[in-house]
Amino acid sequence: MHQIKSGRALLAAEVVGTGDPVIFLHAAICDRRMWWAQMATVGATHQAIAYDRRGFGQTCAETEDHSAVGDLLAVMDAFAHGRPVTLVACSQGGRIALDTTLQHPSRVRRLALIAPTVPGAPEAAYPPGVQAQMAALKQAEVSGDLDGVNAMKAHLFLDGPQQAEGRVGGAARQLFLDMHGTALRSTPAGLSLDTLDTFRRLVEITAPTLVMWGDFDFPHIQERSRRVSTLIRGGVGQEVPGVAHLPSLDQPEAISRLLADFI
Repeated sequence: MHQIKSGRALLAAEVVGTGDPVIFLHAAICDRRMWWAQMATVGATHQAIAYDRRGFGQTCAETEDHSAVGDLLAVMDAFAHGRPVTLVACSQGGRIALDTTLQHPSRVRRLALIAPTVPGAPEAAYPPGVQAQMAALKQAEVSGDLDGVNAMKAHLFLDGPQQAEGRVGGAARQLFLDMHGTALRSTPAGLSLDTLDTFRRLVEITAPTLVMWGDFDFPHIQERSRRVSTLIRGGVGQEVPGVAHLPSLDQPEAISRLLADFI
């Protein structure tokens, strides 16, 4: 375990293995533990690095305006020592990976993205049944029902919005509930200083890029992921069957194999 200083934050990071650096960026509903299985696989041949962003896991941070890209650069400086890195990222972590690549292309060797969030992409369009689920989630958030929010997001993002609740159980579900439950109760991170029109600029990215998505994920996220894989010049798309938004938890061995082959 390491603590990396960035602004008034101490970012909690862990490292497995040695070799070329691979940095893992978690989703905004998890923390670095979502990558444990993949860290073990990648760490057998590379230096695998995962860290908790502000407001997640074991990172300690005061509320302050900050740049998630700046935090990632601090992690790069601490471990990569000038070497270009591979970035593996899911959801909101994908936004940070893409923004970093656009602003600092020489520092990124390749990208592996799962269902990346992309500023400027088309707005979400929900099927009628999913609209009702999103309305219920909004009501739970407004009323401050944190346990209800946690359970609903497990259904939406781990099981899949159009799948049976509890499709993914056992240790994976408990880990999700612990990671997201911690994030829901954390100190607010503060305003983001990252304001790139990322979607419009995807064509500028030339790094080899693997974009993955689950066929149980939200339909608009699947479509966005396909679009990202075609807009990036070195992009390749890969649909992962039988998973939703967090395949690293749902099918850890399959995702580990895909990452190992790509890296």
